[in-house]
Amino acid sequence: MKKLIISLIVIAVVGLVVYSVKSYRENAIYRNPAFASGNGRLEATEVNISTKLAGKIEQILAEEGAYVKKGQKLVQMQTNVLEAQLAQAKAVIKVKEALLVQAQATLMQKESACKNAESRYNRGKILFEKNAASQQTYENDLAAYESAKAELDAARAVIPQAKADILAAKADAARIQADIDDSTLVAPLDGRIQYRISEVGEVLNAGGRVLNLVDLTDVYLTFFLPESAAGNVRIGADVRLLIDALPKVPIPAKVSFVASVAQFTPKTVETRIERQKLMFRVKAKIDPALLRKYIDLVKTGLPGVAWVRIDDTADWPDFLKLSNGVAVPKPGASGK
Repeated sequence: MKKLIISLIVIAVVGLVVYSVKSYRENAIYRNPAFASGNGRLEATEVNISTKLAGKIEQILAEEGAYVKKGQKLVQMQTNVLEAQLAQAKAVIKVKEALLVQAQATLMQKESACKNAESRYNRGKILFEKNAASQQTYENDLAAYESAKAELDAARAVIPQAKADILAAKADAARIQADIDDSTLVAPLDGRIQYRISEVGEVLNAGGRVLNLVDLTDVYLTFFLPESAAGNVRIGADVRLLIDALPKVPIPAKVSFVASVAQFTPKTVETRIERQKLMFRVKAKIDPALLRKYIDLVKTGLPGVAWVRIDDTADWPDFLKLSNGVAVPKPGASGK
């Protein structure tokens, strides 16, 4: 019985020693000044697909979770009123163009009339100077010529105004056409539909949101570091992300932002050391090319830890080293 107890004690002591050594090695990185860590959640840039004009939703062509391409049609707003306005604007253009043709014809008539009046005036002037025509006839020819010139000037002035009216009518039609085009909401970038905010048949104000789109090629983890660490972190520094769902799969990233002003640590953020009142916000961005390669696996909102290498000459510990440059699981892998 004593031997059994002694054996159990020895096994327990050996196990405790092994565990302590293993734990010490695993936690060695926390004591290494070449690295710093902070926890956070994966986030991605979000874009709200919103209406430019007030209107009624006619169609929603994308469901939640669907992956869409840039330029893909997502929502169609009702355009009945706009199409009626466009038809009216096009009719106005035709009227204005007809008025221009009429004005040009009138101008030609006035030019001809002015030439005839000028000829009569010139002949009458010669006859008057030779006393072959009365002064009254001469004055009548002069008045007719001056009147013809005034009418010609007036006809010429109508042409630019008629052309300007056509341009204004075309601009009005173009504006309405632009509103019709803007009533078709398209994806501004490649991404996944995260939320369907509104439904078919709803009437929205200008700027009303219909869908929420997340850019899965712009994924980052926001975390917080104390002054002692943040002061040594540079933009572009190497980062390894360990996501809770894939604790054994380090994901490479780069520091893309370091706050220049400290802030109070959000309540949702935890630190290994006692809570710091003021911390610096840091963002680690994952390479878009890597995200595109594994786009079907990308998820946002997952908690994880970011490890920043402050000293570029330091070697990454084994649990943060990449295999063949990248460590990303195949579909269905747990990473455990």
